[in-house]
Amino acid sequence: MASSSTLYIIAILFLQLILAFGNVSPSSRLSTTNNNNNPWLSPSGEFAFGFRNTTTNFFMLAIWYNNIHDQTIVWSAKDMNNSNNLVLAPTGSQVQLTSGGLTLTNPQNESIWTAQPNDIVSYGTMLDNGNFVLVNNKSAIVWESFKFPTDTLLPNQSLELGATLTSRFSETNFTSGRFQLYFNDDDHNLMLSPLAWPTQFRYNFYYRIEVNNNSASSSLVFDESGDIYVETNKNGTTRIKPQGTQWKNLDLDPKLYYYRAILDYYGVLTQYSHPRDTKAKQGWTIMRYVPDNICIAIFNEMGSGTCGYNSYCSMENQRPTCKCPYGYSLIDPSNQFGGCQLNFTLGCGADNGEGLNVKPEDLYEFTVLTNVNWPLSDYERMQPYSQHDCQQSCLHDCMCSVVVFSNQNCWKKRSPLANGREESGGNLVLIKTRVSPLGKIGASPSTNLKKDNQVNPILRGLLIGSAVFNSILLAAVVLVTLLKPKRVVVGTTLLETNLCSFSYDALKEATWGFIEELGRGSFGIVFKGELKAATSCNVVAVKRLDRLAQDREKEFKTELRAIGKTCHKNLVKLIGYCDEGMHRMLVYEFMNNGSLANILFGQTKPTWNQRIGFALGIARGLVYLHEECDTPIIHCDIKPQNILIDEYFTAKISDFGLAKLLLADQSRTKTMIRGTRGYVAPEWFKNVPVTAKVDVYSFGAMLLEIVCCRKSVVLMESGEEEKAILTDWACDCYMEGRIDALVENDQEALDDIDRLEKWIKIAIWCIQEHPEMRPTMRMVMQMLEGVVQVPNPPSPFSFSLIP
Repeated sequence: MASSSTLYIIAILFLQLILAFGNVSPSSRLSTTNNNNNPWLSPSGEFAFGFRNTTTNFFMLAIWYNNIHDQTIVWSAKDMNNSNNLVLAPTGSQVQLTSGGLTLTNPQNESIWTAQPNDIVSYGTMLDNGNFVLVNNKSAIVWESFKFPTDTLLPNQSLELGATLTSRFSETNFTSGRFQLYFNDDDHNLMLSPLAWPTQFRYNFYYRIEVNNNSASSSLVFDESGDIYVETNKNGTTRIKPQGTQWKNLDLDPKLYYYRAILDYYGVLTQYSHPRDTKAKQGWTIMRYVPDNICIAIFNEMGSGTCGYNSYCSMENQRPTCKCPYGYSLIDPSNQFGGCQLNFTLGCGADNGEGLNVKPEDLYEFTVLTNVNWPLSDYERMQPYSQHDCQQSCLHDCMCSVVVFSNQNCWKKRSPLANGREESGGNLVLIKTRVSPLGKIGASPSTNLKKDNQVNPILRGLLIGSAVFNSILLAAVVLVTLLKPKRVVVGTTLLETNLCSFSYDALKEATWGFIEELGRGSFGIVFKGELKAATSCNVVAVKRLDRLAQDREKEFKTELRAIGKTCHKNLVKLIGYCDEGMHRMLVYEFMNNGSLANILFGQTKPTWNQRIGFALGIARGLVYLHEECDTPIIHCDIKPQNILIDEYFTAKISDFGLAKLLLADQSRTKTMIRGTRGYVAPEWFKNVPVTAKVDVYSFGAMLLEIVCCRKSVVLMESGEEEKAILTDWACDCYMEGRIDALVENDQEALDDIDRLEKWIKIAIWCIQEHPEMRPTMRMVMQMLEGVVQVPNPPSPFSFSLIP
């Protein structure tokens, strides 16, 4: 008995010695300004607790491997109330240990994260196993990071009932992502499921470890030797290992290697190893993983699958890779798991020849894919059917995107295509793609496969006859015009559009010598004018472009073709243009009520219902530009000054497509001059290709202006500096539950508080730092209209770590 007591006392003293080594005493603190030089280290220095910088002036509170080159992060502080939110600290923040626990505060000394146990804390310490712990005066651990895992488990760590591992969003984005590991509440089986991102709603599982009991102590154990298993205590202790051909029994040696297990951002639970010896080849090596093939493991009727919509997944070097089929491209070029979009219009309507006597054979062709399938995207199956009949059926079906043919079976599929994967089976997959836009029909029409480029002889004859007729008609119009007295309107139409070509003198006369200036924009000066017809006089706005290259006539006209073919009630109508010598001008319909900026920021506020109409109209216009017009257009300069209001108070987008008419360096320079805190998306400053998501960002900033009736950036009086940047102030008000402050004294908006809160959340989603976090404009429109629920948004700032 005495010997046992002695051993017990020695063990307690030994534990105290370990915990005391490198203790962090109360009142100790770390600041973002000195964290790189002074994190809290474990006794051996293998792990560190402190701040890690992100790509902006924000920091994450994290734990990482300190003695390896990668300094891999294994834990980060998350918002306990919303697990989607990574806690980000601005420059000047600090974390302090007190007797009450850990507290992270911002530069204004406001608490943004806490770890507060129900006991008095004597000290904290970073242990050599990667666990940061808080200890009371009896040497008992009262809080530990191991109990709040993010996406990683370490040796000596267990995942208990009720806890989860949630993947990060991407390789460098540490906010919560699309997959989760958890114990099922009913049978305690260990599950892997996709999430309906950005919510925490789980779709059906794609992998599980069957426990099949209701043992209250089931846990996923990562033991000190590096082995991983589920442990239960029903009828004695039972160890259940993951099953899969890629999960093998290994010879593990924790003295030679670091081990970690992570739920990777693409949904695979993987165990990695890294040599401890700095002289050995450095880097993490895959040891084993489940499921064997994530591409085919996920098979849900809801959700996109492993990759995003309209893409397909293949396994390469033990990792999934996402690819776009021919005719599609990545929505976000920096995120291969973010899905693909069509590079052309595919659907039902005039853009697909309806009502224009255009045959589908002249619009579409098919591209062959092999060993690929989207097995849950079928909406029709026909049997028995020949390959030709299958292909023809899809060709004449405006909803059909893809057909799969095999053994006289024809499966028709429509977008968005989900659960795409490479699979064997000999199916013939035909991807429906556009031959050419309307107006260029006859370039290479074919209803066969892509290699057939012969032009329909009848169509060629029709085109030749049409060209002759148009030439005669054009000559007649010119002759009549020359014989008539001089009018202001002189010229022909631009091919494929209804745009008129005006001479410089005609527009100079129409604007009375360019004397009545309506405004100055990003691209030039706008003048009021009148176009005189035989029986009427139309008021117009003439924009004189002053920042175009002087040798870009061809590009100028090419872009005007795209702009001229647009037609939507929420776009300002382009009437014509001038392209003469050094003069390039655009002629628009005149808008009686000026710009949205004049209305929002004037002395009299528009009503709440008017602002609702403005926001919905602008969203619909952007959806048309991004997805519905024949040539997708990114505006690149969405702001209230570029939204015009007609006599019926309909909001209309102007200046769309003009960014493409600028020299690349001019566009980038001008955008940067406008500043980062207004309407400009952060990716403009990162030298990466921009996408339609830049317009989403600008719309979000402008939506806040519409809601609040104030400018995005305002010079405030002393004591109100926190309101100077509207996006920052709106986020603060939302997080603090005081959105009423954003519409102070606006009773109409306060009476519609549910819509107000929802629209603030939509705006915060739109201004996310990372483009992949922002919704598309179609999703924004659906959220504004109430068709789609709006989840709680994360902090809009960047989560990516600096390499």
